[in-house]
Amino acid sequence: MPPLSDPHGGADDHVNLRDKLRGLLVRLYTRRVGGRLDHAQVPKHIGVIMDGNRRWAKASGSTTVHGHRAGADKIGEFLGWCSETDVEVVTLWLLSTDNFDRPKDELVPLLGIIEDVVRSLAADGRWRVHHVGTPDLLPAAMQTTLKEAETATAQVDGIVVNVAIGYGGRQEIADAVRSMILDAHDKGTSMEALAESVDVDMIGRHLYTRAQPDPDLVIRTSGEQRLSGFMLWQTAHSEYYFCEVFWPAFRKVDFLRALRDYAARHRRYGG
Repeated sequence: MPPLSDPHGGADDHVNLRDKLRGLLVRLYTRRVGGRLDHAQVPKHIGVIMDGNRRWAKASGSTTVHGHRAGADKIGEFLGWCSETDVEVVTLWLLSTDNFDRPKDELVPLLGIIEDVVRSLAADGRWRVHHVGTPDLLPAAMQTTLKEAETATAQVDGIVVNVAIGYGGRQEIADAVRSMILDAHDKGTSMEALAESVDVDMIGRHLYTRAQPDPDLVIRTSGEQRLSGFMLWQTAHSEYYFCEVFWPAFRKVDFLRALRDYAARHRRYGG
């Protein structure tokens, strides 16, 4: 322990004490918010736009790749929080169709990080992994990794984790319409008969998330207040929660605040 006369040592001790007190207060507040959470109002399906990895990296003086790795490390923690509630489905937007326009020196490492995420989710044993997106846009190795993850977790009785990779909302609707037309063709249905039978339920049966409930809550981190094409069809009646925190810095208290905010809106506006 530095002597009391050492101004530098005393300042360091003061900073450390302040950080410990801040951490204690955050933990106490997190416990308080969690204790007051109405589990009857917890969303069944949460969509997450995990934004801010690059800005977090820049603010912390690290590389973009490190920012993406830090964001990937947050996923397991986030799903653990979800498992403590009654959440049944989580959709994680890991890679959009627009992300393929990023520089190669960023995209290639990002694809590798995402593959590691998928393998980790499958190896965890608690999640049922399901890919949402256009497989043809992805490298062959990633397509194989996704198929293996889906097969390995098909019988897992846990939260369904949709990994949105190579995903775009407009592309999903286009793919749904294409699938619907091909299905009609295979059944010998005429285009006239198909046109007469098309409704929202039919289109829904051809989406990437068919047979799943639509998202009740969409969380976007980093302060951006837009969907950027995320689940355009499914989020027609979703609640949105925009959080200022960058994704790698997202905390359990931020998650609980989102659930608390959703529950308040649900009680006030729900039918």
